[in-house]
Amino acid sequence: MELLRGSATTKGPAEFFTGEAFIDRIAQGQGPTPITVGSVHFTPCSRTGWHVHSIGQTLFVIEGEGRVQARGGPVHTIVAGDIVRAPGGEWHWHGAAPDRFMTHLTVTEGTTEFGDLVTDEEYRGDAA
Repeated sequence: MELLRGSATTKGPAEFFTGEAFIDRIAQGQGPTPITVGSVHFTPCSRTGWHVHSIGQTLFVIEGEGRVQARGGPVHTIVAGDIVRAPGGEWHWHGAAPDRFMTHLTVTEGTTEFGDLVTDEEYRGDAA
């Protein structure tokens, strides 16, 4: 057994996030399993850019209210207790509601590729 102290909270980089998001890294796979676990705290309106995972990602909302969307699908509201599963190869984004903070745990499997930032129109669900 090993007791580890948590690392410092980092700010989500501007090239991958709109607005302010803060990341606490919790765990990384201890063998051949390509997995990471983290806690991400989003300020109102903040969100990830479009991104995709080679194997997949699971989110568990622990507080607040947020938004999530898979490319081509509707924008969904997510709240504490909700679980979101994005399969490998599915482009998606997630973030806070316009007027609420949101924190989720994230379990990411495989590698992550980021694309464009999510526009305000996409965030509102206005994009065609």
